Amino acid sequence: MTIQQAQQKIDKWIKTHGVRYFNELTNMAILTEEVGEVARIMARRYGEQSEKESDKHKKLDEELADVLFVLMCIANQTGIDLDKALEENLQKKTNRDAERHKNNDKLK
Repeated sequence: MTIQQAQQKIDKWIKTHGVRYFNELTNMAILTEEVGEVARIMARRYGEQSEKESDKHKKLDEELADVLFVLMCIANQTGIDLDKALEENLQKKTNRDAERHKNNDKLK
């Protein structure tokens, strides 16, 4: 599915099951919370912190999907087409960073 199709699917889900979108600030707080859950998994499973027994059942794919869901909710309620925004962002990065990373000795 495209990002635009995902945004439409989420919009339909919200209107069918979620009643309405939470306001933008609430969704921003929820997004921050979800990103924190991703960070917790990353720090413990892939970083240097030890993973608590209570965290071992948590799935990174589910937490990343939660982040994506809330991000798309925010895009929907603020009228942002993420397909278009991502395409424009990649073009900006391509123009700006055409040689930057290739010439970065830290990446070699």
